[in-house]
Amino acid sequence: MTPWQDIFIGILSVGYFLLIATTIIVVVLENRQPAKTVAWVLLLVGVPVVGWILFYFFGQNIRKERYIEKRAYDLLTQKVPRAKAYESCDKGEQKYGRLINFNRSRARAQLTSDNQVVLMWNGRAMLAALLKDIEAAKHHIHLQTYIIEEDEVGSAVVKALVEKVKQGIKVRLLYDDVGCWRMRKEFLEPLRRAGGETQAFMPVHFRRLTHRANYRNHRKIVVIDGKVGYMGGMNLAERYLSKKGGEWRDAHLRIEGGAVTELQRIFVSDWYFTTQELPYDAQYFPAHFSTQAPDTQGVQMQVVLANPVARYPHIMYALTWVIQNTKRYLYLQTPYFMPSEVVMQALRTAALSGVDIRIMIPEKPDSKILRWGNDSYIEDALQAGIRIYMYENGFLHSKCAVADDDWCTVGSSNMDQRSFDNNFEVNAFIYDDVVAKEVKTQFFVDAEHCRELSIEEWRERPLYKKCLESATRIISPIL
Repeated sequence: MTPWQDIFIGILSVGYFLLIATTIIVVVLENRQPAKTVAWVLLLVGVPVVGWILFYFFGQNIRKERYIEKRAYDLLTQKVPRAKAYESCDKGEQKYGRLINFNRSRARAQLTSDNQVVLMWNGRAMLAALLKDIEAAKHHIHLQTYIIEEDEVGSAVVKALVEKVKQGIKVRLLYDDVGCWRMRKEFLEPLRRAGGETQAFMPVHFRRLTHRANYRNHRKIVVIDGKVGYMGGMNLAERYLSKKGGEWRDAHLRIEGGAVTELQRIFVSDWYFTTQELPYDAQYFPAHFSTQAPDTQGVQMQVVLANPVARYPHIMYALTWVIQNTKRYLYLQTPYFMPSEVVMQALRTAALSGVDIRIMIPEKPDSKILRWGNDSYIEDALQAGIRIYMYENGFLHSKCAVADDDWCTVGSSNMDQRSFDNNFEVNAFIYDDVVAKEVKTQFFVDAEHCRELSIEEWRERPLYKKCLESATRIISPIL
């Protein structure tokens, strides 16, 4: 090797060292959660080339945070009309008063008590109801989704929206740019040509490489005429209807009442954040502008949102409060079980103190690395007395929980740190014994298609799986 080659290699090595060192400094200075900081540092040091590439595409927060803050997302949500407040809400205030106040003051989630709620447990039921409500729309349709695919389901929804636009109905469709990376732009062209408005949330370059990029809008919201709302875990894709390999199990809500105003507030905020257009008049918020006194005989609920640059991770904090204050039982369904240490500690503490904690996750997740991530937390849970159910009848995508026959939640947030910290999410917190018992009943129906793990069985799994789980556990905060 010539001296010049030695010099060149030396310069290249020093430059690369400085690049990695600078990246590590950036990670540390961002003041992430310690677990995330350690995960990125280990990845950068252990596999520097791969680690830096991953960080470049998935790990940079500062630029995105500044973009979100520049558009004043957090302030914007305060300006959009809210549902009317209620002075007294007996069912919820008695036991969950502190939680309600936290959600109201920190997450700006108004408590409404005039809601009619329909729970839907599969895509067929949801799609049928949605298409019927779209057909009945008189003024506007606002649809927000993480995924809309160019398949039978997505095409049916787009076709229905096109027909409504031709009837003079205002249609706005907001989709996440990364979640819809497979979708061709031409797919929505008929809707745009007819006069509908479509927008991608926070467009990114190299979408195929950034399918797990940070700060994605994971919400699924539909508002029709300001009177009917949908929210939950279901996207608009054919796999939600498919029976191949078993049923795709999920949870979704159809809502009428004051909570729809809260859903509209979230949609309008996201739309303005994306387009700088603020759809706001009495026809978009009929309940807010109504002179009628609100009914207090319906289902009590709060629509709790989370965004990645909020001062506090609202949904995570609210769920932690529920875990800590549950008296008898908490049953939880989630496709991805990679909780923060705070949530895991709360679950262990509750179980060790005698609360019946049961967690249901899919036997076959949609990613091997996510399966290893899920599995890495199972032994901790089993040791604390938490019962773990593996759903075998297809894929479990449901994000819901129920406690003590009087509280439940359904929404878009998974039980993982990506949902808690990095995504735009929305969950309904429902304070109602009838709805809670329906969620509980569905949990036991699903349990018939599960196998329950035992600590003895789990400890017998092969050594290579334990190693994969341990390695994945280290980087789970950034998955």
